[in-house]
Amino acid sequence: MVETLFEDIFTVTQKDPDGKKFDRVNRIEARSEQFDMFMLLDINTEIYPMRVKEKFMMVLASTLNLDGTPDTGYFIQGNKKSLADKFEYVMHGKLYRISEEGSGKHVKADIFVSFGGLLMQLRGDPSIAAKFELDQKLFILIRKV
Repeated sequence: MVETLFEDIFTVTQKDPDGKKFDRVNRIEARSEQFDMFMLLDINTEIYPMRVKEKFMMVLASTLNLDGTPDTGYFIQGNKKSLADKFEYVMHGKLYRISEEGSGKHVKADIFVSFGGLLMQLRGDPSIAAKFELDQKLFILIRKV
């Protein structure tokens, strides 16, 4: 069985907080329900439009294989079931920075991932960041709820 690194339900709080930069991409701000995580995410809204106040489930996983075997890095077309079958929008990327700021009870960890130039920042509890490694390949999977 595939083990996910992170999953939660998010609500879009804002679109393009710094203004619109690209025609087909929006940067959304979202807040999670269970872990109170903050996320900035670039998303191709031409194929997957998102609206303010919309809720979605977001999962980060290191493989799409349901048996948990590592991803080969190659897409093989066929009838093999995968974690992606349960989601509407999937991107593959690389974790390029992990950082912490604050002190004491107010420490927050940031995880930065690039999905082919579309960026994600996930900020919250440092114990969640402990599951991730620098240069780790990740899949982000999204489904509206």
